[in-house]
Amino acid sequence: MIVVTGATGGLGGATVEHLLKRVPADQIGVSVRDVAKARPFADRGVRVRHGSYQDPAALRDSFEGAEQVLLVSGNDPTADMVSLHRNAIEAAVTAGARRILYTSLHAAIPGNPYPPSEVHIATEAILAESGLAWTALRNGAYGTLEQVLGPWQQTAVIAQPEDGPVPYTDRAEVAEATAVILAGDRTFDGPVTLTSPTAVTFEDVAKIASDLTGRTIKRVVLDDEQWVADQIAIGVPEQVARLMLTFYQASRAGYFAEASPLLTELLGREPSSVADRLATHLTA
Repeated sequence: MIVVTGATGGLGGATVEHLLKRVPADQIGVSVRDVAKARPFADRGVRVRHGSYQDPAALRDSFEGAEQVLLVSGNDPTADMVSLHRNAIEAAVTAGARRILYTSLHAAIPGNPYPPSEVHIATEAILAESGLAWTALRNGAYGTLEQVLGPWQQTAVIAQPEDGPVPYTDRAEVAEATAVILAGDRTFDGPVTLTSPTAVTFEDVAKIASDLTGRTIKRVVLDDEQWVADQIAIGVPEQVARLMLTFYQASRAGYFAEASPLLTELLGREPSSVADRLATHLTA
């Protein structure tokens, strides 16, 4: 059995949908905090059990019979996510799972100034010490491009701090590739990187957007502190703004510059490019 945590969330839920196309429903389980929200999966024959990273006993029950467990990483900045991930890993060990797949982060390496990297580095270390086979899926940045680029369609300007090349990745394709790994015969040990095959800068994106729209979309580099102040002025909490700033700082230092061909291999096709994604949004 394959058990997926966080199955009522975006990445976990999409992964289950892709698994249902590849394996029988009775070979899939989900571990969720709110069982009622997973009713659509239960109606299709998926085993639904309550599980929470804060409740090790519930996790052990929800992982019962699992050969593989997909641990979708938490992202609560107020919680001790490393300890919560440890709870999940230990529960999987106790439940007798053979392999854990964990959703990590692209460039989760020492020195990366983007703070979530520290959580993933620590969690990967726990996995390495667990005694189980494990795979860390170091996923590329898969937030919506609209969130990253700002209101460029209204302003004709991409006004963000100095950045660097990033292989912006489609979450739906990460979910599909994750399901391919879980359902397939090919195994991956340790960290693997799942990203779009091409890293781009905001300058590149401005050129792409200009070509798509027939308008001149300018790239304007904002001072870091001015950008933070602007974000606060429009209602973004300062903590959130400063966290996002560290992402730009990591990108400009080159931490996200390296892309990987593995996503392309797993999908069996070329992943969506930034141009594809912008075009889809423009025609939606």
